[in-house]
Amino acid sequence: MVLLTELIRLRSVGSGEGAPARHCATALDRAGLGTRLLDWADGREQLVARTPGGDGPPLTLTGHLDTVPADPAGWRADPWAAERDGDRIVGRGASDMKSGVAAAVVAVAEHARRPHRCRGVQVVLTAGEETGCTGALRIDAAALSGGGPLLVAEPTGNTLVPAHKGAHWMRLGAVGRAAHGSAPELGDNAVVRLARAAVALHDHTGWPHDERFGPVTANVGVLRGGVAPNVVPDTAELLLDVRTVPGPDAGRLRSLVGELAGDGVRVEDEVVLPPVDTAPDDPFVDLVRSSLKAVGLDDAPAPPARYFTDASVLAGLLGNGPGAAAPTVILGPGETAQCHVVDEWCLAGKVEQATELYQDLLDRWCGSPR
Repeated sequence: MVLLTELIRLRSVGSGEGAPARHCATALDRAGLGTRLLDWADGREQLVARTPGGDGPPLTLTGHLDTVPADPAGWRADPWAAERDGDRIVGRGASDMKSGVAAAVVAVAEHARRPHRCRGVQVVLTAGEETGCTGALRIDAAALSGGGPLLVAEPTGNTLVPAHKGAHWMRLGAVGRAAHGSAPELGDNAVVRLARAAVALHDHTGWPHDERFGPVTANVGVLRGGVAPNVVPDTAELLLDVRTVPGPDAGRLRSLVGELAGDGVRVEDEVVLPPVDTAPDDPFVDLVRSSLKAVGLDDAPAPPARYFTDASVLAGLLGNGPGAAAPTVILGPGETAQCHVVDEWCLAGKVEQATELYQDLLDRWCGSPR
């Protein structure tokens, strides 16, 4: 739990990911991995580490180092103290997802120290995942060793999740005509136009649907406009979060949003992240299931997750050829229900469990199961 405690205490709320990246790089470098910090923005370096040698494409383990904000006034404990409450470790990022990062780094370091013929293992730790995988999107494919499978240590409570929804964030804008607040009939209220669009998008029930992934969903996350109560606003902006499923492409969804928003509303893409969908009978899924059984955990694959991860970007970068995505599973010790909440916590027992699971998986990957 030492590494997890140290990572929580290194604040990385939408910035500062470079500090935990360097901390993890030190641990992996001591275990013999080659490490490289990728510059992105000041203090926001990302880490790529690789075991030396290797017979082919590596197995990649990934996690993100940024967290959402925390207001200490609403917490019962200091969000960055990593206090223990029985088996619980409390702190911002405890579940999402510094517990997964810590378990992966410790497992890879232990694996690298054990004398064996290593098939190849790679660690990728990113910045800016919470803002739409902005860090992963800045990684050049040439910085990675591709062709192998991907494990994302996002919070699943150590349950196997081989698929998740994508995300299509859109920026809607309206331009009206300003007027004095006492004569609104002389203006064209851009806020009202987008408010109507917001209600139409919120109430729509005819989104595309997938048998396994469920329906596309839409959330009106931001609606802003106007400068004063006595001025008819001539501009307004709406930010929409659409969670996507296999099938409908970005153009179709953008057109549907435009139709629902109505005339005079501009729709532009902000972030487009594809769904991740690995076949349940994929050999990598079978390998992960073998490790789950070996450490006494349920190996049944869970339904696709509603959230997105950096796999939406990295699976494509690591894929074996143009248009191919790396086989991917999401499996980490954090609790999904603890993501982004006040008094966020994870269970120390599950972090230890995940570390053991990752170690077994890495050994099986290299052909020498424990």
